[in-house]
Amino acid sequence: MGVAHHAAYIPWLEMGRTELLRTSGVSYAQLEAAGVFLVIVGLEMKYRRPVLYDDVVEIRTRVSGSGRVKIEHEYEVVLAERQAASLSGRAANMAASARAGDVLAVGKTVLACVGEAGVVTLLPEWLTET
Repeated sequence: MGVAHHAAYIPWLEMGRTELLRTSGVSYAQLEAAGVFLVIVGLEMKYRRPVLYDDVVEIRTRVSGSGRVKIEHEYEVVLAERQAASLSGRAANMAASARAGDVLAVGKTVLACVGEAGVVTLLPEWLTET
């Protein structure tokens, strides 16, 4: 069909969260080494327009809320670049409907903090500061 499978978006969200964490000066590996694990307890995706094969997308990620044990993120999957010249048929028609900067999908995740034993624990204080 020439479009990214709907399940492909989920790892993109994870990449967005990982890079957002990295901008705070901590890698996810460091977080886990400290015995802090963030597990998905809620996930929502809304697909507006398809991501086509060879599209370049940007994942915009932000913390939208947090509590004592949970942190929420919101995402936008934004079209950065489309290689429409090589497309034909149905995919070419879909390509014409989106331009660079358009939001192709939006998502939301809720993550809970657990320790090494998998028991819910408090989020590190620095992670909940906004």
